[in-house]
Amino acid sequence: MTKVAILYKSSPKVPMVIEPQHIAKIKQAIPDGEVVQYGTEEELLAADFNADILLTWGQLTPSEYYKNAGNLKWIHALSAGVEGLMKLDLDGSRVRVTNSKGIHGLAMSEFTMCYILSFLKGFPLLLRQQQAKIWRKPDNPESQECIGKTVGIIGMGEIGQEVARKCKFFGMNVLGVRRSPKPTEHVDQMYSLAEIDRVLEQSDFIVILVPLTSESVHLINEGKLRKMKKTAYIINIGRGPVIDENALVKVLQEGMIGGAALDATEIEPLPQESPLWEMPNVIISPHMSADSPLYMGRAIEIFCKNIELFLKGQKMANEINLETKY
Repeated sequence: MTKVAILYKSSPKVPMVIEPQHIAKIKQAIPDGEVVQYGTEEELLAADFNADILLTWGQLTPSEYYKNAGNLKWIHALSAGVEGLMKLDLDGSRVRVTNSKGIHGLAMSEFTMCYILSFLKGFPLLLRQQQAKIWRKPDNPESQECIGKTVGIIGMGEIGQEVARKCKFFGMNVLGVRRSPKPTEHVDQMYSLAEIDRVLEQSDFIVILVPLTSESVHLINEGKLRKMKKTAYIINIGRGPVIDENALVKVLQEGMIGGAALDATEIEPLPQESPLWEMPNVIISPHMSADSPLYMGRAIEIFCKNIELFLKGQKMANEINLETKY
């Protein structure tokens, strides 16, 4: 009998809910299996449930359960990020790790376009004027269209490709950056990570989508920010620590870039004392660009497809390289 343990509880930070229909779908994928769900690692340990498969959130680090679940062979993350799981002392010969990459593109690309259009149409200023009951048009109406603007996407995975598709639909030029550049649909020019400065120098919008690894922490530092146009905006819908936040505050205060939209920050929640809150050219959102009522259904669909492959002893989708940690 294959045993599946679900370690997950929705919260204000992660509001998606595992519904009864999701549990039923998992049970349908393992008709002779046993599926249990617990909200905390302590509850799961107390149940003494030695699972073959653990379904959890990728930012959790269930270290005690991992050490005690001797039958555990596979961990699937309901998220794309697996930073928490990578803190486990993972034995690649014992356990495989997969994630839910591939379900975030639609929601996150829409969020990205909201940011881009908000800046182009002057919504940060318009909202402040509305609160102050001021009826006045922005000073720069000539900069209000997407046509001809250039977006540089740092990280051309599934989400980056969907952002590129939407940007092309709006008439934008699209530059992409990935570790191993290759021609990609909807991308006008692809660059390697070593060529990132060329993208920073050309782009009106920079979209950060790289995974968080030891190599990507502060990938966007003060020097990189100063490569950007003074009129350009940086958008982070990936991982907060990819941008050196102190450097970002500095260049914003100096007027060296046009502004920033941050769905991810180095410390979350963003501390109330952060100068970013008060900056008129900064948009802050609480790490919600992937949130969607369709999220959990999509994640469970990937999990169930992988269950079929796992039971057949075949290669699963979205398997994490435990050496590179993504």
